Amino acid sequence: MRLFTPEAMRVADARAVELGYPSMLLMEAAGRAVAEAALAVWPAARRYVVVAGKGNNGGDGLVAARWLLLWGREVRVFAPEGHRGDATLARAALEVHQSVEPIEALDLRGAEVVVDALFGTGLSRPLEGEWAERVARINAAGAPVLAVDVPSGLPYEPHVRADLTVALAGLKPAHVFYPERSTCGRIALADIGMPRALLEPRELPELLEPEAMRALLPARPGDAHKGSVGRVLVVGGAPSYTGAPALAALGAYRAGAGLVTVAYPRDAAGVEPPLEAVRLPVARWQDARLAEARAEAVAVGMGGGEGGGAAARAALRLRKPTLLDADALYPEVLKAYAEAALPTVITPHPGEAARLLDQSPAAVAAEPLAHARELARRYRTVAVLKGGPTVICEPGRCAVNTTGNPAMATGGMGDVLSGVIAALLAAGLEPWDAARLGVYLHGLAGDAVARVGLVARDVAEALPGARARLARGQVRPYWDWGLLGG
Repeated sequence: MRLFTPEAMRVADARAVELGYPSMLLMEAAGRAVAEAALAVWPAARRYVVVAGKGNNGGDGLVAARWLLLWGREVRVFAPEGHRGDATLARAALEVHQSVEPIEALDLRGAEVVVDALFGTGLSRPLEGEWAERVARINAAGAPVLAVDVPSGLPYEPHVRADLTVALAGLKPAHVFYPERSTCGRIALADIGMPRALLEPRELPELLEPEAMRALLPARPGDAHKGSVGRVLVVGGAPSYTGAPALAALGAYRAGAGLVTVAYPRDAAGVEPPLEAVRLPVARWQDARLAEARAEAVAVGMGGGEGGGAAARAALRLRKPTLLDADALYPEVLKAYAEAALPTVITPHPGEAARLLDQSPAAVAAEPLAHARELARRYRTVAVLKGGPTVICEPGRCAVNTTGNPAMATGGMGDVLSGVIAALLAAGLEPWDAARLGVYLHGLAGDAVARVGLVARDVAEALPGARARLARGQVRPYWDWGLLGG
């Protein structure tokens, strides 16, 4: 599945019509899906108010109103005059059954559900005047709100705050990226009959889905042993950050690594790797014993402190697939890895990405896709830009994670993720696949234990269960239509 920008969805709509698919059929399917979603979530509700605009979004709402009427609900519909295109036909069909009231007379009293079909994804500026006032009235109505495609007003203020959003044909950024996603409430993706070939344009970012991620899980043969399923070397740790490499080692083990070695400075005596890990305290990162550690992949930088850059340069000599995190993320280090043409994954948060791109953290967080693409291009690597949600890019393609939750915003969470991705690299996955699957599993484990007070160890311990559920096909994405009644 792909993440559609508003413009990309308009192109898909137009292309469907060019192929001979009547646009009115798309509107009819969209409106019916909205009505079906409303009945699934609020089966006892009898009185609806539909607030519709002039365009296609309003047309979808008018179709929904007609179906709700046909299915025995009381519906009042408020809309302006002057509908355009297919919305004109949708209004005419509705008015066979019931008249449409003027938008100026908007009355939300008695509504048990409000359907917001004012504006779709095409807004280019914030709502003002009477439109802004109508949005405020919807938000203050005290009834649950169903938004058609996206809550009206997004991505600006003011906007509708929805309890349920029915995404039409494909997911858009507001359904995936915070803070807009919080405004959508529950999200359900409706299949409205768009030709399948138009829903997978390769130039758009991939949305990580369970079946695609399941296919990436490394096989575990019956004769597996600790040396055959992936050995990881974790390089990091400083006196002030002794927990970071330990958490990375735990993440690697819980993600399926057969053996994990933790190399750390001898003066960082507080490093306590898992009991199962091999300990390798070194006096300096150039220690010859570092090269003797047997591993198929290396994770560097977790809690490395001021020595993170030196640790990364030492690990470069091992010439293994490498994950670089935290204190290993320096431009000159990444350029050295790029020149060596080693399989590499980097995992910055917005602050670290800002340093690598000479930007502000706020700018990076505001446009994660663009900045993840630039990281991948500039440093010729797979870039995992952590955030809500995490974005994964390599030169020429991007993906957006669809698991995880805000409770995971705690210290050490990125260290666990580093271990997970390193374990998948050690199991033989290419960096692009290891990064996507690692991020997905990490978030899936976080979803399994989501609660206030979550710590990184909780997520590490939940990884085996998350992997097992994914392998058994028991994972459903948050937008799955089948979850509506639950």
